[in-house]
Amino acid sequence: MIRYRMATLAITHEPSPFMAECQLTFLQRQPLNFESLRRQHRNYCRLLNECGAEVRVLNASVDCADATFVEDTAVVLDEIAVLASMGVESRNREPAAMESVLREFRSIARIVSPGQLEGGDVLRVGRELIVGLSSRTNRDGVNQLRSIVERFGYRVHPVRVRGSLHLKTACTALPDGALLVNRNWLDTSALAGRECLDVPADEPWAANVALVNATVVVAGGNPQTADLLVSRGLTVRTAEVSEFAKAEGGVTCLSLLFET
Repeated sequence: MIRYRMATLAITHEPSPFMAECQLTFLQRQPLNFESLRRQHRNYCRLLNECGAEVRVLNASVDCADATFVEDTAVVLDEIAVLASMGVESRNREPAAMESVLREFRSIARIVSPGQLEGGDVLRVGRELIVGLSSRTNRDGVNQLRSIVERFGYRVHPVRVRGSLHLKTACTALPDGALLVNRNWLDTSALAGRECLDVPADEPWAANVALVNATVVVAGGNPQTADLLVSRGLTVRTAEVSEFAKAEGGVTCLSLLFET
C-alpha cells in the first residue's frame, strides 16, 4: 500500500483596509497602523511556511473589517469542515467566502442561527473538542456542533469563558498533551483530569499559542512563556502580532490550520 504524507495547510487572509472598524469586546479601541498590519501578516505567513506549512493567502472578504481572523470562520476536522455562525452581524459574510476553499478538502456542514459558534472557541485535543461558551458562541451552537461531529467519534465538552473574547485566548493545547491556560479567563473546573500549565501572571495573553507541525508559535512580548515552553523540551518560535492584538487577535486567529 502506498502511504502519502499528510501536509499542513494554513489558510490566511489579508488584513482589511477597514480593520480600524473591527469588533472589540474587552479592549478599548486604539489606532491601527495598516502598513504594520501588512508587514506583521507577511512575516507571520513566512513563519508558518518555515514551520512546514503550505500557506494560502486569501482576500475574498477584504471589505470585512475582521476578515483576517480566519480561524473564526470554520472548524476543520479530519472528516468534515463545519462553517461557523458568527457571533456578530458584521462578520456574517465571512464563512460563506471560505466555503469554496474548504470544499477542495472536506465535505461541508454548517451551524445555523439562532446557534452561534466561532472557530476561536473550539479547541481540538485528539478526539475531544473543548468548546468555549463565550460572547460569540452560545449553547445552541455547541449543541449543533455536537450533533454534527459525534457521528465521527468526537466528544464535545463546553467550557465557560469569562474575560476574553474566545476560548483560545485563554486556553490552547501543547504538543506534550498539556493545556496552556489563563485561569482568570475560563472555568478550569471543566478541564479536570488534564494538566493545565499556567501562563505567567504578567503575560495574560500568552495562553494563545499555535501548533504548526512540531513547533509552538508564541506571540511576541511573552518571553517568560516562551522560556517556560522551551524548558519542557518544546520547539518554540515567536511571531510579532502586536498590531493584531489591538483588535483582540492572536497567533491562532490569523490562520486555519489543518492536514490535507
